[in-house]
Amino acid sequence: MSAQYAETPGPAALPLKTIGDIRAALRSGHGFPGDRDAFEADLQRALEASSETDLNAVAAVIVDYRGRIRLYQDPDFDIAVQEGIDLNAQLKQETQNR
Repeated sequence: MSAQYAETPGPAALPLKTIGDIRAALRSGHGFPGDRDAFEADLQRALEASSETDLNAVAAVIVDYRGRIRLYQDPDFDIAVQEGIDLNAQLKQETQNR
């Protein structure tokens, strides 16, 4: 029998396969502040700029916001942001003390 390891379960991944899934996640508060309205505006601009045979701009918007939602859900994200803020403050302090 192979050894099994226990992994602490993280938040369940949201299904983000459709535009509707992304809209629902943003309506539920997942994502960064302003993402809900920004997604709609970016999606509209991409649709207007796309041709019937080239929807790459639309796909790029979907991939971008799907990634933003997943990043926002990552429990380590807040820790990484705080580490960056702390490092920035430390560097500013060091610069002022020179």
